Amino acid sequence: MTLWVFGYGSLLWDPGFTPSETARARLDGYHRSFCMLSIHHRGSKEDPGLVLALDRMRGGQCVGLALRVAEHEQERVLTELRERELISSAYYEDRVPLALDDGREIEALTYIVDTEHRQYCRFDLERQAQMIAHAVGGRGPNVDYLNNTAAHLRELGIDDAEMRWLVRRVAELRADQS
Repeated sequence: MTLWVFGYGSLLWDPGFTPSETARARLDGYHRSFCMLSIHHRGSKEDPGLVLALDRMRGGQCVGLALRVAEHEQERVLTELRERELISSAYYEDRVPLALDDGREIEALTYIVDTEHRQYCRFDLERQAQMIAHAVGGRGPNVDYLNNTAAHLRELGIDDAEMRWLVRRVAELRADQS
């Protein structure tokens, strides 16, 4: 069976494996949002950062990348993704239908936020910017996560107005801190 993974955040620029195929893809019924507190990778329990998650939204859609895993790497990739993405129970793993830009419809593995988990949050954009501007975790500064994701979305021609606003605002906040 072919294993596809849907990347909408850090998996766009750091999937942890070399995909045998990539394609722009759309997931309906969800949107990409900084709605998960990061207490491991991009923040700490004392000073949490924010990471992207798929949040259900009526009429929503999230455009990202479908990443096909080579058959001989599927077991290793799945193990590594679970170690990385399921570090806490804030995400759950699911298979979702994706519409690829070339017209194909596939099923892909992805990670969705558990809205009942204590790491789930909904903050306005200003508060998100304030948190992202200074949080640091085991995988580095939260601002690097934001900027890498925004840059890859731009490269893919995916417009995300909230992401653009956050990049500008976080840069302003960091300049003021200098």
